[in-house]
Amino acid sequence: MSAIQEEPKVATDRAHVAQRGKHLEYFTIAWNSLEGIVAIVAGVIAGSVSLVGFGVDSAIEVTSGVSLLWRMSADADPDRRERIELVSLRIVGVCFLALAAYVAYEAVSDLLHREAPQRSLVGITLAVASLIIMPLLARAKRHVGSKLRSAAMSADAQQTQFCAYLSAILLMGLVLNALFGLWWADPVAALAMTPIIAREGIESLRGEKCCD
Repeated sequence: MSAIQEEPKVATDRAHVAQRGKHLEYFTIAWNSLEGIVAIVAGVIAGSVSLVGFGVDSAIEVTSGVSLLWRMSADADPDRRERIELVSLRIVGVCFLALAAYVAYEAVSDLLHREAPQRSLVGITLAVASLIIMPLLARAKRHVGSKLRSAAMSADAQQTQFCAYLSAILLMGLVLNALFGLWWADPVAALAMTPIIAREGIESLRGEKCCD
């Protein structure tokens, strides 16, 4: 089969992958919108910095999702694709850094003032649900990013995977507080998030994210 004959099939396959990417981002936006609202409300009620930070992370995931939805929508146009790819990657990087700064500030503030969060069954349930869903979503996004060779989608997949890490850290902090009354577990868990978040943000801003 000649290269000319192969091109329509390649274009069609790419369009299908890009469409799958759009569906994943629609789900990301919907899930994280719900997750963010629940986490922030539950965090404010419980006085939990890592739970509120988790909700803010969800809002940032929504921002990234909208950016990647824009990127997937422009995939058919090679010129626009390249321009939007770079912009989307930068947006993801800024989102990471904004989250790192917020979580660090709130965690240090709670440690200094010895502010103890209340127990939050809603927060624990939310963390468990996210711990199940996020790795599956991240895996699907990585597949799309690899197929399209999109560094922006790969970075978004990493951010989604990082959300799973946040869920594990959040769950640890909330459970330790609920079972043993370790007031400092929550802000320490939040602080543990910040170096990883910041590193991902810097790599995205530098365009160092891999698309494979």
